[in-house]
Amino acid sequence: MGAWPTDEAAAEALRGWAAGDDDLLDIAGLDLSMVDLSGADLANGLLTETVLRGARMPGADLYRAHLEAAVLDEADLAGASLVKAELDGASLRGTRLDGADFGSVEMYDVDARAASFRGAALHGASLDAVDLRGADLSDTSVAQTFMQVVLDDRTVVGGLTGTLFGPAVVVDGEGRRELSGADLESWLNSKGAKVRVLP
Repeated sequence: MGAWPTDEAAAEALRGWAAGDDDLLDIAGLDLSMVDLSGADLANGLLTETVLRGARMPGADLYRAHLEAAVLDEADLAGASLVKAELDGASLRGTRLDGADFGSVEMYDVDARAASFRGAALHGASLDAVDLRGADLSDTSVAQTFMQVVLDDRTVVGGLTGTLFGPAVVVDGEGRRELSGADLESWLNSKGAKVRVLP
């Protein structure tokens, strides 16, 4: 356990959990900005509406964690496991998610502008109304992934591989338009992706 949060309620909740007093981490609604939870086992944790702005959480296990409406802006979750996590309404602006595992994750109405997903795995994930403008999806893999997302010219998709479902909204010099099927596949692959958009 690295840096403790400055918020006393949050620090107390973490101390109790770290000491083994609480089996389940419950820090819902607390402010843990800049905390260091590198490699922590946060599986099934209750982090709903938790503020984790700038937190260090590389390699953390967030399996089935509840992160609805959590604020993870500028946090570092590189290599984290977010398998089956719930992220509806979360904010991931500028978040580092390189190499993270998003298997079967649920993400609805998420702001992930300028987030980095380099090398992440989004297999079986559901991204619905997720804003990926300016995000980096380099070398990310998808497999039957629902990607009803917002993309723009700054979204990096070089090396994105696998299969996905649309439609996606593309914001570029031609305005704002919805692309699906072959049109979405063509747009992505023209920018360096190697994906197949499923009907």
